[in-house]
Amino acid sequence: MGEELRQASVEEAIAPLRAALQPSGASAIVVAPPGSGKTTRLPLALLNEPWLEGRRIVLLEPRRLATRAAARRMADLLGESVGHTVGFTTRDERCIGPGCRIEVVTEGVLTRRLQNDPELPGTALVIFDEIHERNLQTDLGLALALDTRQTIRPDLRLCAMSATIVAEGYAQLLGADERPTAVITAGGAPFPVETRWFPRRVGERLEARVTDTVRVALRRESGDALVFLPGAREINRVAEMLADLPALGIDVLRLYGALGADEQDRALQPSPPGRRRVVLATDIAESSLTVDGVRVVVDSGLARAPRFDPRTGMTRLETVSISRASADQRAGRAGRQGPGEVYRLWSKGEHATRRTAIEPEIRQVDLAGFALELAAWGTPDPARLRFLDSPPAATYADAQIVLAGLGLLDADGRITPDGRAVNDLPLHPRLAVMVQRAGSPRRTALACAVAALLEERDVMRGRPDELPADLGTRLALVGDRDRRHPSADGRAVATARSRTEELMRRVGCHHDLASALITAQPEEVGELLAVGYPDRVATRRNQQGRFQLPSGTAAWVNPHDALADAPFVIAADLDGDRREARIRLGAPIGSAAVSRIAGAPLIEATRLEWDDRRDELVEYVERRLGAAVVERTSRKPEPGPFVVDALVERVRRMGPDRALTWSTRAESLRARSTMLGALIGPPWPDWSWPALTDGLDEWLAPFLLFARGRGDLDALDPGEVLRAGLDPRLLGELDALAPAEYVTPAGRRLPLDYSEADPTAGRGPTLAARVQDLFGVTTHPTVAGGRLAVVAQLLSPAGRPLQITADLPGFWAGSWSAVRKEMAGRYPKHAWPADPARAKPPERR
Repeated sequence: MGEELRQASVEEAIAPLRAALQPSGASAIVVAPPGSGKTTRLPLALLNEPWLEGRRIVLLEPRRLATRAAARRMADLLGESVGHTVGFTTRDERCIGPGCRIEVVTEGVLTRRLQNDPELPGTALVIFDEIHERNLQTDLGLALALDTRQTIRPDLRLCAMSATIVAEGYAQLLGADERPTAVITAGGAPFPVETRWFPRRVGERLEARVTDTVRVALRRESGDALVFLPGAREINRVAEMLADLPALGIDVLRLYGALGADEQDRALQPSPPGRRRVVLATDIAESSLTVDGVRVVVDSGLARAPRFDPRTGMTRLETVSISRASADQRAGRAGRQGPGEVYRLWSKGEHATRRTAIEPEIRQVDLAGFALELAAWGTPDPARLRFLDSPPAATYADAQIVLAGLGLLDADGRITPDGRAVNDLPLHPRLAVMVQRAGSPRRTALACAVAALLEERDVMRGRPDELPADLGTRLALVGDRDRRHPSADGRAVATARSRTEELMRRVGCHHDLASALITAQPEEVGELLAVGYPDRVATRRNQQGRFQLPSGTAAWVNPHDALADAPFVIAADLDGDRREARIRLGAPIGSAAVSRIAGAPLIEATRLEWDDRRDELVEYVERRLGAAVVERTSRKPEPGPFVVDALVERVRRMGPDRALTWSTRAESLRARSTMLGALIGPPWPDWSWPALTDGLDEWLAPFLLFARGRGDLDALDPGEVLRAGLDPRLLGELDALAPAEYVTPAGRRLPLDYSEADPTAGRGPTLAARVQDLFGVTTHPTVAGGRLAVVAQLLSPAGRPLQITADLPGFWAGSWSAVRKEMAGRYPKHAWPADPARAKPPERR
């Protein structure tokens, strides 16, 4: 009954799809829910269309597992074995017979086929399945197919399928000439899926929450469970935590890309009678695949997604929250063959804040391979092709720079002969260049092994910071089947060895792999890496295991690592940390090879720079290979004109009030002279902050001739510097015209504060004094020969403000009586005379 409902949900799309694809060069979009059978039922329904004329339907799947599974399912529906009417082709495997009419391929296979022959002879229809996943290869393959249809194959038919896409955007993209794209929507989901929210508690590990939820779901629900986890590491941990289930009649199976085909296929097979199963999977099971018998989905809500960091030039897999569309795809797995349940390990409120759809890879990943493909197509400008989302201009430009540096593009962005040779290899351009230029058969075998280790999942398992970074350790494992290492993953090592042998076959290398790897020298591996990663020369710093990359980023390995003492290391794989990147994989390289690869000798250069973190002037000594810095050390600079300029610039940028240490005496000197300069003019200097900033070269620079850094600025007395620049004749007048202190009738010296003085507003310096100290004063204090009155701030015995006045005799004769009455009661021990102008001030204590 479940299979009938699954087919019925997509059956309604068959007739409109046949009609939509009838015209030559037509396009169609099919939107149908998960489990509706669109991947397998629709291609079979088109087999007898007259426009096929014996040609093939090519069906693109985003993953190798889905490719094999779709081909086998269609072959089963026809009652045939794979390779007859339905076959498949992946990067590593091909099962195609002479009578094949439907070929299921991975995305890269279509791109290679288009590059080799853009006419796609023998192909009448290309179907892009699960197009919502927005893989870079899907976007590229679709753009090239659209360009082929527009230029040389106007009859080529195109179809896109998904359960969760915004069809309007793709309808416009696929439209040919003025013919609109047909959008065909199949019926609703065959079976209801109930959602249960099981958010993680604060501090709770993901694996623990998943394990608990799986046990709850198995008790509550019947049928098998499909559990979505972000990666193999989490899958293996959860599998260990569920190790008791097989004894209870529940098998625990794993499903992720690095597993062998047999294990992947076993996870897709129905459970034997009387047993249940829990399939722990990555997003590899999110679409295309049917995991038979599943009634329960446990969704962690996480996935590994590629993210490109332009600063490090690396694309790293990061754990991210999935979109709402992906969550719907996952939930749909539970409703393919009957009513189901989905347990989501996040809250309903958080769900509403998640992205609607997945972020396209074209905007997230390294575009070097993509840029090389466009150059090979003859269209290095992506704006000339049709993409749903354009690649980021900066990331694309960086990719072209990398390719040009490798000699794969010329100055105009066109592909070179080397670029064409490299583009034929199923490797990232950096790795393909390394293999292509290895030289001898022995070094080619070695390069193939290095490439396999870098492109596949690491063959070492354990805490990342404790794993060896040296590629040589891994090469020894691949070369010697009997070699063991406590952190080695035997399955991953076997995968890397198999991939190496496949690459060797692709390039026609017949050298013995074991002997090539056993005889490889560490620096030889580094020289090979440097061909593909000339911009990753890391230079050892003073501390063991610490390195500097040409970008300026610090890098490190464990101090006990084999690479820790190497003067130079090629850091092929970094963890992407912007401040201090961990070198995940690399190899040592000699200084002579570094110079030879760069095509230039090491040149030493020095430069001064203010280190904001240390708040100090530092002289950096750089050893360069052309424009690339391969070594950078720092030291305290020696005195000289460059140091003077750097320190003056530092004071100018910060301002002399903040950059220098002003004592009370120095600040008083500056403010007093500034007031007289504003009031009288020359010869009194203008020492206001703006004037001092403008004149740093004249008044400050001569006193920095022997300075070396910030300590000399801190030790400098700016008051003495200013005093030295003042005409000696003015020094005597300064105390007379702008005294630093006011002497009270009792002989007490009180400071005058000139910081607020403003001659243009008639405001003199400020005197803060207890009112008793000014008893006996009959004439208000003035400065500048009586031209400016002092602003007197009169204070209570406790130092609190009583009055501000510029007319002390007027205050005595006026409001003093009211102040006196209030203060006498509050401070009875102090004198409060009726006539303070004639009163005797208190004696000094």
